Amino acid sequence: MAGTVTMPTPGARGGVVRVAVVGGGPGGLYAAALLKRLDPTREVTVWERNTPDDTFGFGVVLSDETLGGIEHADPVVYEALQQHFTRWDDIDIVHRGTRQTSGGHGFAALGRRRLLEILHERCRSLGVELRFRSEAPYPAWLAETYDLVIAADGVHSSTREAYAHVFRPHVASHHCRYIWLAADFAFDAFRFEVAETEHGVMQLHGYPYSADASTVIVEMREEVWRAAGFDELDEQESIDRCAKIFADALGGRPLRSNKSAWTTFRTVVNERWSYANVVLLGDAAHTAHFSIGSGTKLAVEDALALAACLEEQPSLEDALAAYEEERKPVVASTQRAARASLEWFENLGRYLDQPPRQFAFNLLTRSRRVTHDNLRLRDAHFTASVEREFGCPTGTPPMFTPLRLRGLTLRNRVVVSPMDMYSATDGLPGDFHLVHLGARALGGAGLVMTEMVCVSPEGRITPGCTGLYNGRQGEAWRRITDFVHAQAPGTAIGVQLGHSGRKGSTKLMWEGIDEPLEDGNWPLMAASPLPYKPYSQTPRALSRAQLTDIREQFTAAAWRAARAGFDLLELHCAHGYLLSGFLSPLTNQRTDAYGGSLAKRLRFPLEVFDAIRSVWPEERPMTVRISATDWTDGGTTAEDAVEIARAFASHGADAIDVSTGQVVEDERPEFGRSYQTPFADRIRHETGVPVIAVGAISSWDDVNSLILAGRTDLCALARPHLYDPHWTLHAAAEQGYAGPGVAWPAPYRAGSRRPQTGRTDAPKPRLSLGS
Repeated sequence: MAGTVTMPTPGARGGVVRVAVVGGGPGGLYAAALLKRLDPTREVTVWERNTPDDTFGFGVVLSDETLGGIEHADPVVYEALQQHFTRWDDIDIVHRGTRQTSGGHGFAALGRRRLLEILHERCRSLGVELRFRSEAPYPAWLAETYDLVIAADGVHSSTREAYAHVFRPHVASHHCRYIWLAADFAFDAFRFEVAETEHGVMQLHGYPYSADASTVIVEMREEVWRAAGFDELDEQESIDRCAKIFADALGGRPLRSNKSAWTTFRTVVNERWSYANVVLLGDAAHTAHFSIGSGTKLAVEDALALAACLEEQPSLEDALAAYEEERKPVVASTQRAARASLEWFENLGRYLDQPPRQFAFNLLTRSRRVTHDNLRLRDAHFTASVEREFGCPTGTPPMFTPLRLRGLTLRNRVVVSPMDMYSATDGLPGDFHLVHLGARALGGAGLVMTEMVCVSPEGRITPGCTGLYNGRQGEAWRRITDFVHAQAPGTAIGVQLGHSGRKGSTKLMWEGIDEPLEDGNWPLMAASPLPYKPYSQTPRALSRAQLTDIREQFTAAAWRAARAGFDLLELHCAHGYLLSGFLSPLTNQRTDAYGGSLAKRLRFPLEVFDAIRSVWPEERPMTVRISATDWTDGGTTAEDAVEIARAFASHGADAIDVSTGQVVEDERPEFGRSYQTPFADRIRHETGVPVIAVGAISSWDDVNSLILAGRTDLCALARPHLYDPHWTLHAAAEQGYAGPGVAWPAPYRAGSRRPQTGRTDAPKPRLSLGS
């Protein structure tokens, strides 16, 4: 039993007089030093099971941001660190015998052992009691005896496990094995090297941490590790094998270890970080993959934030709440970046055939923290070389390069994503749709998509959804396409055709999204008789005859769309609507030819696609939107999505629009910037079919980065175009671009420069008096 934890009685600094720190790593030691420095009357004790000289790993990388915090909080530690840092600016990426170098990155590293020595010295000078070779007492005893217990006891934290019912940790293992080693020479850059062996792909991460030593991490997927026989080698044999594989990088020099062992990275996430007077810090609270160099950095920043919150808040309870509130969003952002980096290296083999400079750019921007614009500032020469290799004319950002799909050439890579407007009457698009789509066409995007246009009255989501199931609707759409072609020449307009399936007959979004109509409901149809939500209407399972009817409805709508002048047609097979409902095993429980295996679940959507393709003009492209994952167990997987995309491509799809989710109510999406892009990236590289990436892509810098890295061919943005209909024009203006990839409408050209917002030439203060 974990025991009961009680809060301390009031005293100095919010009642925190006696502090127990479990774990003598950098985070725990620095927290101890800061708390003692802030209040010398405190009794601070650190328990560390190992000796003072024991350490695992070799070099530690710290960012300028972290160092700035250390300098402000404890100049003594900062000065000691400064004396031992090794600094460098370059990153070398070696792949297939070619080295690409990017500069301007600014790294600082030192030996982990020296870092611990500096923190030991600082703790002793301040009066912190350091207990080495000593297991910490049981967490419940510490919590009863001390005012504050800081659990800095690492990824395998026993303190966290003692209160797991409160902290609710989630620990995920991943697909690669890695080992920490060292070499007795200094790399002249941060080096990434790829080795393509008979067993599979292996990679080296190396960086200097002193004038004569470097950290070397060797990493590979589990199956490669086993195929190469590493699972049968002892420590020295593994080291020798790694040195042989990466002999070129090492210059033939040997590697050495420090109790090194192959391990699998574990991502730790906790729902809570504190319980009464016990608080988690560093790897006990969270981990982030070593490929973004974040472990020590995060632990030190945790210590800084915890000390500051204890100083600023009136009580321990308030301080721990403030600490968690401050650090959790920062750590979550870092973990998202680390997860993207980790998965990039797990799937490194996917990118091996990219051109050398694009491969290097892809690696550098893998976490989405380094972007095209950021890299251009760091190393304009390198970024320009990547752009030239990609085919960007001089002065042309990647997003303004053209893309050809069949007979349609899009002048840039920006798509106004389909967005339901719920503003039609009897399926008829009106003035609102003309203004809405016309404004976004004038805004410069290469392609503007309609909302999901429904193929029948019963296929609408709401009474406000548009349709293409009669001639009057076709004429109304023609009015809109004519406007776009006449007033925004160079902008293409596409139609998305779909059927709501089990998600139909609901209220307008702002009246209650996915809620059934209070009256006027129409019957629903779906692959299987499963309601979307417990209170939703239960659909009827479609009979073979009804499947034929719906296929014909799609065909007739596509014929009307062609006559209406649309340049591109997208078939909506995502988000839990009718065709998506056939693809997902969670929503398709049929036992006939249209249910069961993925091939059978694909049958009806492919029949619809083929029927549309037969009436859609040959020179005009067709795309398909899919949900690449259902974000829940038992649903569509990323592997399924690749096969779905491959199937549609084999039937003539010119691109796959890769969205995710919205198929079942109990989904658990992993939201974040560009969070759906990895699914598009995978489909693009495993099938060779062009893709459209969607999902929280919000800046032109994101678009440039994704296009230039080869992760997508087009980027579809929704909310940014609601915020700014002229998003693409403004992106061009902000980048100083005025080429053929975008054009300001003649009446708007006077607005192509950002207007002044206020006086900027006011006299600056010349004298500042210190207090």
